[in-house]
Amino acid sequence: MTNPFDDQDGRFLVLVNDEGQHCLWPAFARVPAGWTVALEETTRDAALSFVEDNWTDMRPRSLREAHEATESKAS
Repeated sequence: MTNPFDDQDGRFLVLVNDEGQHCLWPAFARVPAGWTVALEETTRDAALSFVEDNWTDMRPRSLREAHEATESKAS
């Protein structure tokens, strides 16, 4: 059995959590708690493109905000 996350012909959602982290999720699977749909069902390539365009900073939101707060205090 092929891993559904690796299925090149599969249909995917893009999910995002409260920290702004994105993931590809097989369209047939239930969305896990703590995640919301950022992009409805589409091809794997389209989902990857969406993630690449919209998740440009891999750090969790809380870390980015803490870093920005530290930088603004230093100014």
